[in-house]
Amino acid sequence: MRFGLTRWNPTRVARWDPFDEMRQMQTQINDMIKEMSLEEKWSESGTLAPLVDVKDEGNNITVTTDLPGVDKKDVDIDIRDNVIGITAKCGRESESADEGYTRRERTYSMFSRTLTLPAAVTSEGAKAKLENGVLTVTLPKQQPEEKQKIMIE
Repeated sequence: MRFGLTRWNPTRVARWDPFDEMRQMQTQINDMIKEMSLEEKWSESGTLAPLVDVKDEGNNITVTTDLPGVDKKDVDIDIRDNVIGITAKCGRESESADEGYTRRERTYSMFSRTLTLPAAVTSEGAKAKLENGVLTVTLPKQQPEEKQKIMIE
């Protein structure tokens, strides 16, 4: 064989499988949907998962999150070891009347976020403030217990 040409061999030819192309297309669509949902972590199963800022400030850990339109009586904050859970409910009802038509709209949303903090915290002395739709929780770090020596007999 000259000039780099190869001989045609019928055993090396792959058969076209239309179902294989459909599987490949389905995999590509699934990957696109997965990428879109990873980029937008705002909503998880109908519950809004707001973005959270966690800051280590020496003796305290501060957690800040946006909860627009939420009243402070509708917010629950749970702390266990170094895990914080924030849940909130928000409901609104509006009514308008134009040219004999009455329109009533009800909206309901729920916020929920659970995350692991960088250190163990305690609820004693913790402070939470909800101002202009921004929740700020300040948690004191749990002080490590002092080492106690055990004398050998």
